[in-house]
Amino acid sequence: MATIKDVAREAGVSTATVSRVINNADKVGDKTRSKVKSVMKKLGYTPDANARALKTQKSATLGVVIPDIIDPFFASLANGVEEVASNKNMQMLLSTGKLSAESELRAINLLAERRCEAIVFHSKLLSDATLVNLSKKIPGLILIDRYIKEIPEKCVWLDNYEGGKIAARHLLALEHKNIAFINSNYEIDDPKLRFGGFKAVIESADLRILPNLTVNNEPTLKGGELAAQELLAQKECFSSVFAYNDAMAIGAISVFEDNGFRVPSDISIIGFDDVLLSQYSRPKLTTLHYPISEMAIHAAQMAVAYSADEVPPKSELTFRPNLVKRESTTHNNRS
Repeated sequence: MATIKDVAREAGVSTATVSRVINNADKVGDKTRSKVKSVMKKLGYTPDANARALKTQKSATLGVVIPDIIDPFFASLANGVEEVASNKNMQMLLSTGKLSAESELRAINLLAERRCEAIVFHSKLLSDATLVNLSKKIPGLILIDRYIKEIPEKCVWLDNYEGGKIAARHLLALEHKNIAFINSNYEIDDPKLRFGGFKAVIESADLRILPNLTVNNEPTLKGGELAAQELLAQKECFSSVFAYNDAMAIGAISVFEDNGFRVPSDISIIGFDDVLLSQYSRPKLTTLHYPISEMAIHAAQMAVAYSADEVPPKSELTFRPNLVKRESTTHNNRS
């Protein structure tokens, strides 16, 4: 089995240079980096993560904590982190928070016990104070989809309020006036912010969202089905729906269609997230693109930099959703 010394000898460089290439350090010329990588491939050399951990007292791992591994949204988040781990010759270590403050804290402690010092953390239930304290203890901890004013440089987040406004403007531009809102019942900021932005634009147009046209349920396909059933039971006229996420929107569509309503000619519906499924639903779902993969890559790069006592290049940490027009919304012919 080839060693780092074998690679250095074959490439005509020092073992320190080979080490810099393995760790993607900046102080290596492109030509030398290319040569070393070529020799590594030729000799079949693979860096020993365990040996590196023993030497540095750090594990060559990039941690990520997400609520669950089933939701395609969080799968995209984890995939973005894994891409950075692969490029950095690190292993990704994944843990789940399960939408419980206790579980989120346990997940972080689990990573810390394994000397994981670069962590992308999707936390919704832990308090700001707890996260600020964790950030002080773990310099390479980066929060994703969460903004805390005390540590703004450690937060990569989406402007959910603006996303709600974009959805409202789209439906108003299609001359919808009786608009329903299907929201998540989770006690987190995102549902409140999306509804807040949406409501602000609707009210600025001298319209209002009727209380019985605002329903809450779990942010899943089943939750969307139940929410749609509740809307139909209200016997209140509405021509369009803004759903908290794509899963709820697609679940609602199935109920509307089963009850004789055509989407979008009878009811227009817009989702949020732009998960892969939204491109294959029938009709294809109009939605707000949530750049979670790009955000995850950015957060992971920041986590690695901070864990190495480096300061990441200055960049925008606030991301904006953008409208993706597909087939589930159309002009209101009943206005």
